[in-house]
Amino acid sequence: MTKLVSSSRQEIADYIMLCGQLASIVEVSTGPKPGSVSKTADLPLRRAGTYEHFLTGGVAIGPTIREAALRGIRAGEKKLKISNIRIGNLIKQGMESVRLWHLGGDTHSGPILLFVPIAAASGKTFAEKGTLTLEGLQENISEVISSTTSHDAVDFYQVMRMGCSPEELGRLSETAEVEVPDIFDEEAESKIISQGITLYEAMKACTWDEFAQEWANGLKSTCFKIGYPTLINSFRETRDINTATVEAFLTILASFEQGDPCIARWVGLKNARDIREAVNIGRNKAQEISHEAKEILKLGGLRTKEGTEALLELDQELSQSEGELYPATAADFTAATLFIAFLLGLRF
Repeated sequence: MTKLVSSSRQEIADYIMLCGQLASIVEVSTGPKPGSVSKTADLPLRRAGTYEHFLTGGVAIGPTIREAALRGIRAGEKKLKISNIRIGNLIKQGMESVRLWHLGGDTHSGPILLFVPIAAASGKTFAEKGTLTLEGLQENISEVISSTTSHDAVDFYQVMRMGCSPEELGRLSETAEVEVPDIFDEEAESKIISQGITLYEAMKACTWDEFAQEWANGLKSTCFKIGYPTLINSFRETRDINTATVEAFLTILASFEQGDPCIARWVGLKNARDIREAVNIGRNKAQEISHEAKEILKLGGLRTKEGTEALLELDQELSQSEGELYPATAADFTAATLFIAFLLGLRF
């Protein structure tokens, strides 16, 4: 439980912003996390930028996190409808801010998607209860996400189309029996508005993407149920934030029954245009990597010589893939886990 000495809106928002920025910076600074960016490893230019780009993006998202927190506070004070927090607008604002501050490509779309509802829910919880608890935060994240609107979905579609290509995200075929339009459909926005599709509904409809499913589920299945307890328990045992973060990352990666969805997508898109077909093609490789993460944990991870050697070997293998085997979803969920932990008082 976290209780701030001051009840000032500005101080609460500043606290939430700093926790988010710190989470982003710690996630990218710890390692080795196989295939991911760290102080000693950049991503290939075909995927996204350098360690310095990720540091810059982690700072650049600050104002968006702060604004999300302020809107959440107003919602908690009953001065703003939850649906008027405008999650989509904040996500768009955050991604645009990152692009203003570095030229390293899309470094923070995942963290921003996760951090915005966390920040809004944190502000709402502080305003309602005067403290921040794990249960209160979980409840309000779910409420914030389920209260999104079709305008949130339009903002999300617009910013994703600006920053990504069909080669990176894939397409939904015209015959796809799904409830949402393709991001690159020229009529996507009008379809969303006319059908009243909310951002929550759009994410929930993406059944092939574990990131979208976790988001629609209020971050409960992975970030809260797996990431957070792993991070806290590991830190209590080791008193080392690097070891704890790497163990949280590996545990999250190992928990993906279908493998990291980003790996599945990037592997599959070499042979298929339709996103669902691509994910099916790439799933075996993604599952193989998640199995290797599980084996590393059995060997003790960074806590043992054998685990460390296996970890470095997997890192070398994934790092030679030109970014194709970058477990981005595991990294994003690890960053969200750190954000939640810092909000609830973790210090190292």
